[in-house]
Amino acid sequence: MLNCRRWFLQKCVLACVSFKIIIDSGMTFRLFIICFLIISHLLVSMHTSTAEHIKLDLKEHRLKNGLRLILSEDHSSPIISFQVWYNVGSRNEKPGTTGISHLFEHMMFKGSKNVEPEEHGRIIQQYGGTDNAFTARDMTAYFENLPSSQLELAVRLEADRMAHLRLTADTLTSEREVVKEERRMRVDNSLIGKLSEALYSTAFTRHPYRWPVIGWMSDIDSISLEDCKAFYSSYYAPNNATIILVGDIDFQETISIVEKYFGNIPSAELTEGVIHVEEIQKEERGKDLFVDASFPWLAVAYHIPEAAHDDVPVLELIGNILTSGRSSRLHRKIIYEDQSALSVFASVDNNKAPGLFVITVNSIKQGHTLEEVESVANESLELLKAEKVTERELEKAINQMETNLIFGLQTNFVKGMRIGFSLARTGDPLGFVKKLESYRHATAKDIQRVAMKYFTPENRTIIRLFPKGNSEVPSTK
Repeated sequence: MLNCRRWFLQKCVLACVSFKIIIDSGMTFRLFIICFLIISHLLVSMHTSTAEHIKLDLKEHRLKNGLRLILSEDHSSPIISFQVWYNVGSRNEKPGTTGISHLFEHMMFKGSKNVEPEEHGRIIQQYGGTDNAFTARDMTAYFENLPSSQLELAVRLEADRMAHLRLTADTLTSEREVVKEERRMRVDNSLIGKLSEALYSTAFTRHPYRWPVIGWMSDIDSISLEDCKAFYSSYYAPNNATIILVGDIDFQETISIVEKYFGNIPSAELTEGVIHVEEIQKEERGKDLFVDASFPWLAVAYHIPEAAHDDVPVLELIGNILTSGRSSRLHRKIIYEDQSALSVFASVDNNKAPGLFVITVNSIKQGHTLEEVESVANESLELLKAEKVTERELEKAINQMETNLIFGLQTNFVKGMRIGFSLARTGDPLGFVKKLESYRHATAKDIQRVAMKYFTPENRTIIRLFPKGNSEVPSTK
């Protein structure tokens, strides 16, 4: 482990040296020393940072209406991150109204009983804060990052739109066009967007993960005001939400403030509806796309368990071993040795329900075929099954995963996000901390076992993206 930390420190020092080029020499050396000392301190601290040493000290409280509070006190700076997580996402949608979760997220900024349209963000900015929101497959979250003195302001604003959102036909019309343009940018005019959309709609045949979070364009067009009102009353209730608050707070004072504004909001009768379980894939699936592009792209995916499963941390380590850094297996083979593509990366899609392990190859160069790159990717996975990874590879992957997780906990906002995602996906707000121990206890034998379990031909989905007019198209399996 020490060698990997020394390697990482060297890389950080080199980054600082490179930064010297763009600033004046009078400040350079001082900045370099500061940078060096900070990084050194962090790395030394990381040496003793195991799962049991990460202290978040979460406190929980639940109001009578079902609203859950998860609080983490951190008095190192007078800043808070106030987040409201709703247990609803695109998985709760149905065909015909896909995208309503994301469209409704936009509607939440269009005014409430006591706040005018677009005024929410302006008020937060007035007090030196920032706010935003996002929609995912399993959750929707809203957040404000601002001085701790303005806690009551954030609580009041979020309670107001939970209870008294203003929903109008004009607002729906305007936000529908905003979302449609967003879809054009993210999907219709994006190669990675097209590739991802085709991948999920092919890999999943029954589960709601088969449609994109932003929704199908035809469904976005058909969502009515009545649909939005029904969605609001069904899911935007205190007993379907969790407040996550990290920063300079007092536990009892916070409870009193939250009770003051949220306590009288009535709970709702929650019905998740029918969410079809994805059947086990029994044969390889594939799809060829022909789009306006300069070079082919490739995505290879395998079904994997839900985020709470013990195999998921091992799959994350496999992704790191394959594509994280120049020495990683696929990066070294595809990018440096063969020089067949511009980039390659592996991702583990952590979800409440089973997700995907995905290898994506970007921009396959002239003189190389998509079929050739696909073969390299498949061979790399077969090698994981046939031979144990080296101790050096495993150690490097563990150190990098630990580093990414621990360094990410330096801000209140990211801490809150970690807690929220972990809660929504695994049911455990500290699941991400426990994952550190899973990394540390992983062995080369675990890597081999997991690879053999999931990386099988019958569990594979392949999406091939070709430039229009490409004549070298392999047959779809």
